[in-house]
Amino acid sequence: MPLAPAPIYTDIHPGPDPAAAYWAETSDGVKIRLGVWEKAGARGTVLIFPGRTEYIEKYGDCAAEFAKRGLASITVDWRGQGLADRLLEDPLTGHIYHFPDYQKDVAAVMRAARALNLPRPYFLVAHSMGGCIGLRAAMEGLAVQAAAFTGPMWGIYMSPHKRLPAQLLSTFMPKFNQGHRLPVGTKREPYVLTAPFDDNLLTTDEEMFDMMRDQINAHPELKLGGPSYVWLREALAETKHLSQRAAPNLPCIAYVGSNERIVDVPRIETRMANWKGGQLRMVEGGEHEVLMELPAIRQPIFDEIAALFLNTTTG
Repeated sequence: MPLAPAPIYTDIHPGPDPAAAYWAETSDGVKIRLGVWEKAGARGTVLIFPGRTEYIEKYGDCAAEFAKRGLASITVDWRGQGLADRLLEDPLTGHIYHFPDYQKDVAAVMRAARALNLPRPYFLVAHSMGGCIGLRAAMEGLAVQAAAFTGPMWGIYMSPHKRLPAQLLSTFMPKFNQGHRLPVGTKREPYVLTAPFDDNLLTTDEEMFDMMRDQINAHPELKLGGPSYVWLREALAETKHLSQRAAPNLPCIAYVGSNERIVDVPRIETRMANWKGGQLRMVEGGEHEVLMELPAIRQPIFDEIAALFLNTTTG
């Protein structure tokens, strides 16, 4: 399917102009949505890989930060979230049949970037689940010159007493045709609509937290709640698989908040300790969403990422 215009919501934290969105079809026939922020005279394009539950509009501010630093951006609604095709009858349950299916979405992003003549070279910024998708893509030859990962889901944080039950239930529930159900302790409603700002797991910036709430309250079709048992099974299998593979030969910085409570920090530390040319930054006071933290935290991160990318093009 050729690229066709898609809606993009610019009423709340719209990002830089011009903003555009497109429908694209993957090789297995899933419709996904792409968001593009062009930049006159851009010195490259950032491929922004969002996390689970996220959607294009959430990254408008990030695109604005990259535009200030001379870079265009393209991002994606992964299958099963945002305005992309949902994969279950209940659209609020996050689902994937096989985790490598996301690579078909990556391939569609790359086809679109080329078709739209977005300025090269390409760079990768990948958050949370997008960090898992992006790591496999980089291992398999994604055409980017450098990468930055934020709170990458290279493992999922679980307290020790919950890990074994989660592994067992995510294995056995699908065998009883219950793989579409939400794991115990997860909710059908989005986290930001049910959690208070105080001590939330995402950000210490109340303005950014309100932005997340405001966007999905204004556009409830963007909502996504907890994952299915099948998603959990597939995510655990994928992160284990990737942990056993060598890091790609790619300049890289990974950022982790000092108060990270969603992804497995030791798994990130192990990966980065064995990434030649890779650097790990612990972000003091940061939660999971370091690119949506307080300005004093996030601005130096955007500066460092842009410096890595632009120095890679000239170095």
